[in-house]
Amino acid sequence: MTIAATMREAGEDRWGRRTPLTLHLDDLAVEKLMSALGRRPDGSGPRALPDELTRLTDRELTVLRAMATGATNAEIAAELFVSVATVKTHVARVLAKLGLRDRVQAVVFAYESRLVIPR
Repeated sequence: MTIAATMREAGEDRWGRRTPLTLHLDDLAVEKLMSALGRRPDGSGPRALPDELTRLTDRELTVLRAMATGATNAEIAAELFVSVATVKTHVARVLAKLGLRDRVQAVVFAYESRLVIPR
């Protein structure tokens, strides 16, 4: 897939001449981009999250995605700029809201619900 856009040349005013910019993306890059944007690769619109996931806050969804990649509490805390205790609280809330026993069930749930798509 090719995406074409224009960029303003240095020194030009807001409406001045523009330089074309072209990005060439392979299918995998497009699929990941569309997934990150919450759209299906076939362009048919946003992916619907399972009802269980609508109970989670945005931060809890972020933590669940990170858990699904195998990140530790310390790694998640560093990435989100919060304390490890805060991450533990988010993990506990994710497990409680989804009725899950442990992190392993949370990871399985994340993949089965298509919140995380295997590479």
